[in-house]
Parts: sequence; C-alpha cells; structure tokens
Amino acid sequence: MLWSAPPAVPPSASDPSPSAGTPVTLDEAARQAGEAAGWVEQNWATWVNTGLRIVLILAIAVTLRFLIRRALTKLIDRMNRSAQAVQGTALGGLLVNAERRRQRSEAIGSVLRSVASFLIMGTAALMVLGAFQINLAPLLASAGVAGVAIGFGARNLVTDFLSGVFMILEDQYGVGDSIDAGVASGEVIEVGLRVTKLRGADGEIWYVRNGEIKRIGNLSQGWATAGVDVTVRPTEDLDALKKLIEGVAEELAAEEPWNERLWGPIEVLGLTEVMIDSMTLRVSAKTMPGKALGVEREIRWRIKRAFDAAGIRIVGGVPLATDDTPPADPTAAMAAPSAFASPTTPQSLATTPIPQPSTGPNLAKH
Repeated sequence: MLWSAPPAVPPSASDPSPSAGTPVTLDEAARQAGEAAGWVEQNWATWVNTGLRIVLILAIAVTLRFLIRRALTKLIDRMNRSAQAVQGTALGGLLVNAERRRQRSEAIGSVLRSVASFLIMGTAALMVLGAFQINLAPLLASAGVAGVAIGFGARNLVTDFLSGVFMILEDQYGVGDSIDAGVASGEVIEVGLRVTKLRGADGEIWYVRNGEIKRIGNLSQGWATAGVDVTVRPTEDLDALKKLIEGVAEELAAEEPWNERLWGPIEVLGLTEVMIDSMTLRVSAKTMPGKALGVEREIRWRIKRAFDAAGIRIVGGVPLATDDTPPADPTAAMAAPSAFASPTTPQSLATTPIPQPSTGPNLAKH
C-alpha cells in the first residue's frame, strides 16, 4: 500500500511559522522556484542579446563621435596653419588676417561638432529605445508635431540661427570689420549665431538680428577708394593744377604712415564738372581697407595748402562775384514819391472830407 501525504491544513493565525516544515510547503516552494528558474532560463538569451546590442550601440556611437570631432579639430588646425603661412606675404594682405580666420574656423568647428554630437547621440538613443522593444511611432509622431509647433512659434529664431550659420560659413564679415547692414552700420564687435553687435559712429551699440539683415556692405575687405573733388575757377590752367596735385601726391606717398595706407598712386582722373563760374577735378587713390576717410582728409589738407601757396583759390557753394559787376543802386529799395504825400496837391484836396454845416440857434430861428 502506497503512502500518501495528508491533506494540507491551513495554518492558524496564532502559529508564528505556519506550515514551515510540511511537505506541501516544500513542494510549492520547489514548484515556484522551478517556474522562476524556467522563466529566467527562457528569457536569459533575450536579456543577453538586448544588453549586448545596447553596449554595441553605445560603443559605436561614442567611437564615431570621437572620430568625427577629432577629424573636425584637425581640419580646423590645418585651416589656421594655412592662414598663418600666408600672413605677411603679398597674398596675405589681400586675404583676411590670421586672427579673424582663427575665430571664424573655431566658430564653424564648434557648430559642426555640436551638430555631429546631436545627430550621433540622438540616433543612438532612439536605437537603444528600440532595443527595449519600445514602440517609437508615438514618440516620433509627438516629436514631429512638437517640432512643427515650435517651428511656427519660433520661426524668427530659426531664421536668425540659419542666417548666422551661413554668414559665418561664407565669411561675409567678422569682428573688426566696418559694415553697412541696412538697418544699422558700424564696426562689428561680436558675431553670434542669432545676433550681430555693431559699434556705431557715435559709440552706440546696435544689436541686429541676423534674420533681419537683407544686404551687407563690407568696407573692410579687399581695398578701399579715396576720392576727393577739387573745385576751382574755370580760368585756372589745367596743366598747372595737375602738376601741382601730382607733386602733393608724391610727397604724401613718401611719408609715414601714408606710404602703408596707400596701395596705389594718387591719380588725377580729370574734370567731372565744368560750370560757368567753376570746374571740378576728381582725385582718386586705392587705399588700405577702412583707411579711405583718413587719406581723403590728408589729401584735401595738402592740396589746400599747396593751392594757397600757389595763389589758386578753391571755390564752391555760392558763386563768387566778379570785379565787373556794377555797384548796387542805393535808391533801388526806396519807394516812389506819392501825390498824396503833400496836403496841398489836388489829389490830397480831393480826398479831404467836406465839413458839415453848423446847426446853431440863429439858423433855428429862421
């Protein structure tokens, strides 16, 4: 006869360790342990596979990010070395200085590194979520809707940012340049991805959003032109004027610091205007960027002194009075004599009021 275990008795509430050593409890614990072990054994391969996939994704993302950032850094260093190599040469004088190229390359490198890190780590985060069997469709849909809403709400911000990126990439202007941005003009003191700061002629600081800049006139790139107009009387000898101005130009080009600021000879281009009482000569010179106004002032100063020494008068504005003009008549502003000025003239007597007859007591009796 086979032995059978007695039926399990529910433990009483007063027993502190209910059925601790009964065979039924051991069997139940063994069954539960077996189920847990089976569940772990069943899902162990999935856990290992998911963990290895996540580790592989993170390792590839970190390695790729490191390699791309290192490549960008080397590219920026090479650009800076190329700028330093041409500095001080004839070609370097026509290009942007090394410091400005360094600032521009650093800004470009910072933007590219940030974009690369965002794309790589963002893609890795999405792949990790996918490895956990998380449905990414609602997340991507929500991100798309949020992106559209943010794009409509912050379209000006996006426009400013993109305009700033292209301004830096195309090297339209940099710190220290004198520009005319349409809405404001002055010297650039800071270039950002959203706002450009300008120092005006009176010392004011203009904060100009990059998206509002429709056109840019850079006065500090390449070379500038100094133009001076000299107006004299039409009776002056043109050959003597040209020789005198050329002598002033030779003296100016041989002195410091004008010999460095002048990038070409000072030329007399000829007559630009001939009037009855004046004629205008145009003087022009190619100068260093940003130095045209100073060169113009110095040319005017020296030409005026040379003309004064030669007895040549510079005219302009109100026409000069010639010596043949007759003197003005002092009686021209006086009024003509009037017939009513004297009380004895017939005109004055005709306008005299007629006296009224008296109405005394004698006339009343009659």
